[in-house]
Amino acid sequence: MADSPDIEPQNRQVADFPGTKPIDGTRMALLFSVMLVTASGNTAMQSILPTIGTQLEIPDFWVSAAFSWSALLWVYTAPKWARQSDHRGRKALMRLGMIGFTASFALAGLSLFLGLLGWYNAVWTFVLFAVFRSLYGGLGSAAPPAVQAYVAARTARADRTKALSLISSSFGLGTIVGPAIAPLLILPVLGLSSPMFAFAAIGILVMIALALKLPNDSPGFKARGVVTSEPYSSAPSSNSLKDGDEEAEEENAVPPQLRWGDSRIKPWLITGVLGGNAHALILGVVGFLILDRLGLRGDPKTGIQMTGIVLMSGAAATLLAQWGLIPLLQMGPRMSILWGMILGASGCIVIGLSHDLHGIIIGFAVASLGFGLFRPGFTAGASLAVRRSEQNGVAGIVASANGMAFIASPAIGVLLYTYAGPLPFWVATTVCVFLFGWGFKTLEPDDRIISDN
Repeated sequence: MADSPDIEPQNRQVADFPGTKPIDGTRMALLFSVMLVTASGNTAMQSILPTIGTQLEIPDFWVSAAFSWSALLWVYTAPKWARQSDHRGRKALMRLGMIGFTASFALAGLSLFLGLLGWYNAVWTFVLFAVFRSLYGGLGSAAPPAVQAYVAARTARADRTKALSLISSSFGLGTIVGPAIAPLLILPVLGLSSPMFAFAAIGILVMIALALKLPNDSPGFKARGVVTSEPYSSAPSSNSLKDGDEEAEEENAVPPQLRWGDSRIKPWLITGVLGGNAHALILGVVGFLILDRLGLRGDPKTGIQMTGIVLMSGAAATLLAQWGLIPLLQMGPRMSILWGMILGASGCIVIGLSHDLHGIIIGFAVASLGFGLFRPGFTAGASLAVRRSEQNGVAGIVASANGMAFIASPAIGVLLYTYAGPLPFWVATTVCVFLFGWGFKTLEPDDRIISDN
């Protein structure tokens, strides 16, 4: 399937050139599944690892730090895989990402299973776990930017926030649903390592669906005629024709490499990195906080169940934000981010002050509602700031920014929590308040960024 051109059709729909079709419901569901499985598997162990660490007598900090190497690889490799999709095709990169995901989870699950059986000591258990997790960071990072670029390249500017909100919601939802359903996947024979094997099996099913249901796409950018680049105009103007001619020249060459310092996307990236770290901070701590504030360190089974309940409240709130509020209120990138930061700060305050299950659930749900608004706002804002031929590049940078949040923040959050109680939630609150003020002054208004070429 050839990439759609980097120029906007007059009727706000992706032009139906030979070999290029708008994304139908079946394909969108498949793309959604790739993102959902990739993200949910990555964070599924957040409700399990605190208990595994307790059984192996591993300090909380090192339990949280086990993911850092994989996250660092994700940040480094995601932009490179995104650029490769210009040459190898986006379906090929999705397939590669799912191979890395499946292999990583199967091997990491095996290392935990044997470690819990006592085949080797606790240190080697987590060393092997971190090594096999690196397959996810190095290869699994190929899938999300390929999915985002696939969608962005086939969606008109005016509809891109909604389309990317749906895709982003799958990734954001996965970061909550994964740890919420992990306790339900525990089997008697495999024990606490069961969720890893379960997600490996799900990854195989997704790979089969990709092979059967998603057509091959032809990489490259070819000129296919002149179409107006102004989705709101009633007819093509001379300016739009000129833009189309310039795009035709650009599409005959490989698109220039997009840089982190590009002034068009820099404000959105700063917002995404800071907000993502605030989100990762509370995600890394909440499992340990539940065990301590509810007195469940000595009751692993109940601890896992209570953690799942709290994280499921966050999943429901994320669904409400990204499937309900954004399309219902027609929220653009800037509005989504600003409201997201208000709610995120409010939820973090409630979690920090709560000492019972009810309060923790409410606080985490409100915070998740806020970050559920924030993430698609940041993703769509960066996408809308660049041309269609640069969507692979911006998708890779966005995926890298998302991964960057999980390099150090979860471990730092646990370290702060260990020695200073609720301090991680006050830090996250401060970041959210700062981003609201900074974003209000800096981020481009929604009506301007959607209508700009």
